[in-house]
Amino acid sequence: MFALGAFLAGLAGALQIPRESITLQMDLAVIVEAFVVVVVGGLGSIAGAFLASLLIGLLHAFGVLWLPKSALVLAFVAMALVLIVRPFGLLGRAEVTAHSRPPPHPPYQPAGATLKAFAALVLAVAASAPLWASDYALLILTEMAVLAIVAASLHFFMSHGGITSFGHAAFFGLGAYGAALAAKFAAAPFALGLLLGPLAAAVAALASGWFVLRAQGVYAAMLTLAFAQILWSVAIQWVAVTGGDNGILGLWPPPALSGRRAYYGLTLLLAVASLWLARRAAMAPFGFALRAARDAPDRAEASGIDAGRVLWAAFAAGGLFAGLAGVLNAYQKGSVFPNSLAIAQSLDALVMVLAGGLQTLSGPIVGAIAYHGLAVELTRASEHWRLVLGGAIVALAIVFPQGIAGFIRGRFETRRGADAR
Repeated sequence: MFALGAFLAGLAGALQIPRESITLQMDLAVIVEAFVVVVVGGLGSIAGAFLASLLIGLLHAFGVLWLPKSALVLAFVAMALVLIVRPFGLLGRAEVTAHSRPPPHPPYQPAGATLKAFAALVLAVAASAPLWASDYALLILTEMAVLAIVAASLHFFMSHGGITSFGHAAFFGLGAYGAALAAKFAAAPFALGLLLGPLAAAVAALASGWFVLRAQGVYAAMLTLAFAQILWSVAIQWVAVTGGDNGILGLWPPPALSGRRAYYGLTLLLAVASLWLARRAAMAPFGFALRAARDAPDRAEASGIDAGRVLWAAFAAGGLFAGLAGVLNAYQKGSVFPNSLAIAQSLDALVMVLAGGLQTLSGPIVGAIAYHGLAVELTRASEHWRLVLGGAIVALAIVFPQGIAGFIRGRFETRRGADAR
């Protein structure tokens, strides 16, 4: 079946050549459009996929003719509308609920003495970095801290609540644009931008979550992608406000935080606080209620847990922390561009979570450090870094199917069990 699907995809690619040139970006564009067609039509429905392909094709053709400024996003608007009205596509059938959820896993255990000591050592080394690290190393460490917040924000509702998101960049970018627009039009100071950016992302998460959580599985994931693509299109085309492709420039922190060391210290402090709060929430009754809503929603409702409200709150919390990361990233770079809302940003967050380990609390931190560190080193070492990075991600998925942190935890538990015996 997989070979047949690959053959048909290759045939479609060969037929596409006379229509447009081959580019490095065509793979992502084709994958996204194929997802849109399948989801709009309904999983498992060939007739639905055919009907959806006609609908999306007509929207592309007439959109370019009648609404050229909106042609980029018409397909995602149509997908969002279809999934809001029919959460399982035009001709799809309701998914089996059990197949839409990730497999349950044992409750998280409090960190032992060894893990606490190791975490304290890592934190001490990170906190002392301004004393020994170069400006370039501090830049990379700052980016890692920002990405750790992004990965943890996605992990929070993806692991505990079973809500997969293909459009997490929407909240990251909204945080960045929220602070940038406040500075551009209201001369808002850095502290106010640090508050308004996450708040804008949290409000957007609350609004979009109301629609996303009505769907399940890949349908919900594609709804998040639709919202992110709509926002990306607005950022590109609303030039008078967002600056379009030129972005918003001149976004710098106050003089006291303008130095590389000072800004790294602030970013590390906010990252540690965010990760600590996420861990506390996961180990608190809210975290257990969230996992109950994920694994057994009927039993959760029968025991008095409002599953919908708990998942909605987790989705909003994830948006809030992603918005904070967006603000920190914007002030570090001094600018905001539409690529902060792009699909690639969402995919990077997904890769970091999965590479670190979806079923571990330290997974997003490990994944962010490993992924960004590997990308930076490969960029410096080879002009074919994309090829090597892709191969490294495949190797990680094969060698560590539970993620790097999940693998380490499994080995540690196995060894501890052997010692106990």
